[in-house]
Amino acid sequence: MCPGFYMPDESQKDILHGVTLEMILTRLLAKHGWEGLYNRIKINCFAKNPSIKSSLVFLRRTPWARAKVENLYCYLKPQDRGEEKTGTH
Repeated sequence: MCPGFYMPDESQKDILHGVTLEMILTRLLAKHGWEGLYNRIKINCFAKNPSIKSSLVFLRRTPWARAKVENLYCYLKPQDRGEEKTGTH
């Protein structure tokens, strides 16, 4: 489950299952851009010469920052997370 994220139906799948940190960062970047990520999560690796590679290194070494990024990802709409809608005919 997402850190600090409540899902009322426990039968729902874990949003983070099978999703790598690189996939999370790439999708958040596509949605918000570097400036938008920095505005939401005040982490210098999003503000000063940002890159996927340097951000991944920082996030992998910094559990509190990784948790914030994962939590933001959990709040994305399913289509922004790369999930297909289910139950449509």
